[in-house]
Amino acid sequence: MLTERQALIVWLHSLKPAKSLRKYGNVHYVSKKMKYAVLYCNESESAALAEKLDTFSFVKKVDFSEKPFLKVDYENSRPDKAKEYDYKIGV
Repeated sequence: MLTERQALIVWLHSLKPAKSLRKYGNVHYVSKKMKYAVLYCNESESAALAEKLDTFSFVKKVDFSEKPFLKVDYENSRPDKAKEYDYKIGV
């Protein structure tokens, strides 16, 4: 059984304490230029964890990722017949 995961985007004042975020979840990515970290945690604990992270002095704000709520079933997912023909002949 898979556990549902939620990504938290943690905006930071400084990157030095970003390493300490590892004890709260899986740190997937840290942007040095924009000063944020993407942290994955269980969806059931995400709200409480976001409140806890927001209290730290090195955290500007915490956002939730919209990825679990996006629609991934596209209506027109098959390419046109003309494009398929062009792909086959290598145009």
